[in-house]
Amino acid sequence: MKIIIIGEGKVGSTLVNHLSVEGHDITVIDNNPGVVEKIVDTYDVMGISGNGASYQILESAGVEKSDLVIAATNSDEINILACLISSKLGAKASVARVRNYEYNEQVEEMKQDLGISMTINPELETAYDILNIINFPEALRVDSFADGKVDLIELYIPDESPLIGEMLSSIRNVFRVKVLVCAVQRGDDVIIPTGDFIFRAKDKIHITSSRDNLKLFLNKLGLIENKIKDILIIGGGRISIYLAERLIKNRVNVKIIEKDFEQCKVLSDILPNAAVINGLESDHGLLEEEGIDHMDAVICLTGNDEENIIVSMYAHQRKVEKVIAKVDHSSFASILEEIGTATVVSPKEITANKIISYVRSMENVHGSNIVTLYKLVNNQVEAIEFIAKSSSKLLGVKIKDIKLKNNILIATIIRGSDVIIPSGMDEIAANDRVLIVTKGVYLDDLDDILE
Repeated sequence: MKIIIIGEGKVGSTLVNHLSVEGHDITVIDNNPGVVEKIVDTYDVMGISGNGASYQILESAGVEKSDLVIAATNSDEINILACLISSKLGAKASVARVRNYEYNEQVEEMKQDLGISMTINPELETAYDILNIINFPEALRVDSFADGKVDLIELYIPDESPLIGEMLSSIRNVFRVKVLVCAVQRGDDVIIPTGDFIFRAKDKIHITSSRDNLKLFLNKLGLIENKIKDILIIGGGRISIYLAERLIKNRVNVKIIEKDFEQCKVLSDILPNAAVINGLESDHGLLEEEGIDHMDAVICLTGNDEENIIVSMYAHQRKVEKVIAKVDHSSFASILEEIGTATVVSPKEITANKIISYVRSMENVHGSNIVTLYKLVNNQVEAIEFIAKSSSKLLGVKIKDIKLKNNILIATIIRGSDVIIPSGMDEIAANDRVLIVTKGVYLDDLDDILE
């Protein structure tokens, strides 16, 4: 596909990183010549320096022949205008990053009236991700599929876990619950496990099933669910607003610490039921004074990765049960993940996953629709939700008789309201939603899993 990416900030650079390895013809547009030069030197892409909302710049990028324009600058207005002009000039589809809180209610109208194929709000998507994590306080990460019918969670196996020494094939009989282990991270190795795989302490495992089955499994592992009722949010930006609104609706007590006095006034107006504190977010004395020791969760959402890491480590030291931190630099994120102090969320990665899912669906107009895509384990594993079309070669074939490519797993089949953890005798039917987990294989159609 011919893809034009406008804006080489965090989201734009992440998209170039992911999409360039998938063989797309990519042109990058950015106002900063130095940024363009660096991205062209690093990746096999074309680069143009200039305003991405300019007719002349877009024409010089060949927008009339493009399959997709992705506008991801720091300005919502430029992103919307770039998509509008691209559509007028002949681009087949366009995606705009729209972040402004005030535009949130107008998104659907904007798409229809301006010819934008997709809008994405990184802060809102991140807030939803954090809400999923709060539903599973015991998990390091939570990804949802099939409108919440299926979850895929990441768990750390501590030294005393009853999983240690168990063989994967025996899990259902030992714990009497239907779950499926999709991937295991053991040190630097990533494994799509087979039945003879044996669990060890310090493994990180990715497990999928219905939400009820997962909660039952966690309970049998001795991980007692603690209901989160009191949350301290560090930083009062857009993510905090979206998140706090939804937490308060769920009757969670929310306290926000924000260092900017003017922003505190904005927060108090938008969130009258939240306690808003003006003060330095990393001030240990203030954190103690505001009751960090009594919080069920601390969520660090400042615009500074280092500050989020420092406060996360302090919250962990104070024995807060659930700590979540926004970290965009992958090297920083690995620090927290390695020492196990916090669940890490990255708005740029969340946004990139949504857009990559859309790109894969565009590539495959006649095959199985991609509904959801997540990249796991430092982008080494993908979990993809497909809708099985009536033309699929997989329909009516028993799972045990399907010849799969290496490092591919059929993880879950969702048929209406039923969640099926597939056995060898199960079959895929038309319109099923099928969750596939793969390592090192890029899929844009369900039938691509066949050997």
